[in-house]
Amino acid sequence: MSDWQSWASVAVFAGVYLLIVTEWVHRVAAALGGAALMLAIGATDDVSAFHSEETGIDWNVIFLLMGMMMIVGVLKRTGLFEYLAIWSVKRARARPFRVMTMLVVITAVASALLDNVTTVLLVAPVTLLVCERLKLPAMPFLLAEVFASNIGGTATLVGDPPNIIIASRAGLTFNDFLVHLAPLCVVLIAVLVLLCRVMFAKYFVYDEERAAEVMELREREAITDPRLLALGLGILGLVVAGFVLHPVLRYEPSVVALLGAGLLVAVSKVETSEVLGEVEWPTLAFFAGLFVMVGALIETGVIGELATSLAGTIGGAALGGSMLLLGGSAVLSAIVDNIPYVATMAPITGELVTEMGGDPDHVMWWALALGADLGGNATAIGASANVVVLGIAERNRQPIGFWQFTKYGLVVTAATIAVSALYLWLRYFVLA
Repeated sequence: MSDWQSWASVAVFAGVYLLIVTEWVHRVAAALGGAALMLAIGATDDVSAFHSEETGIDWNVIFLLMGMMMIVGVLKRTGLFEYLAIWSVKRARARPFRVMTMLVVITAVASALLDNVTTVLLVAPVTLLVCERLKLPAMPFLLAEVFASNIGGTATLVGDPPNIIIASRAGLTFNDFLVHLAPLCVVLIAVLVLLCRVMFAKYFVYDEERAAEVMELREREAITDPRLLALGLGILGLVVAGFVLHPVLRYEPSVVALLGAGLLVAVSKVETSEVLGEVEWPTLAFFAGLFVMVGALIETGVIGELATSLAGTIGGAALGGSMLLLGGSAVLSAIVDNIPYVATMAPITGELVTEMGGDPDHVMWWALALGADLGGNATAIGASANVVVLGIAERNRQPIGFWQFTKYGLVVTAATIAVSALYLWLRYFVLA
């Protein structure tokens, strides 16, 4: 690639980012327009954009989202989400902060077992119904959940796609992530709950009359189609098992999700057109455009140069290097999707670990994972779960703006990265 194409690709990406930030143009139009410009200037081509695993559209992510959206679309027709909404509100005695805390913990735990995108697809509809019942704005609850999903997904190998890339490159196991990151994530969820108590305090308005009405509801009456619910939950259980057994079955999550969606549509009486109508097509289109743009930055060597510069600055200093990698990864993952960033940075981190004579579970790997995963909370496009939740909110006529997300996301990211830095220092340098 020529220098002018590198600079042009940066200019296109910066321009699109500006349009998304200012909301002058809808984010889907901006992303697709940016992808078209990247193709027009030759920063990428059709083969790289549509067929390359490293620099093109990640079809596994697209079809994973599509399959899970279809499954959720069928489950919505059973009354399951109404049931869960009433159940959760009653257990929290209809107190808004208690409800938020319950949803945050549920989301974090589920994100550690599933991927965080699947989790928010399942939890967001419940949240919208909870807020509707209590006459509360959905924004703070949805934001708290997406923050929790990114934190919870950090705890395990399967919780966030960057972790899978890191595990493959470093030779780490599921148990390695549990031992090294899960204890920290428990602390980070507690920090998140405290932050939510402060950031969203003005939204925790307790309406005694509405609370009394909800407490009188019988959640079992919300189930409208027990047969379809049994089928849906059974197939969802098989899909989750397929995710967990990926190392054995060797089926990509996207394949598992599409198989589950296809089976559920086939055995249920729901019209296919109705199920496809539940798919968040604008969200999928936004991801496609974003993947093409970031792929162009990889093709032109821009992301590689950034990663190499970061590695050159680190040198062989383990303590300073891990802190710089943690912070640098957080900043870059807030700007570009963390999946291509980690794919680019993982081999460079591997070389650094080798030069430092480190073990496979070297502190540098955990710094990279924490920075990339937690940095995704900073902006609306920092992680896949963020984009999905914003799409759901917009579809339900409760849109969340870029800056509305970011002003809270930056606080959460700064706090969790600071706690993570303290954790890395204590565990790997003071107590080691």
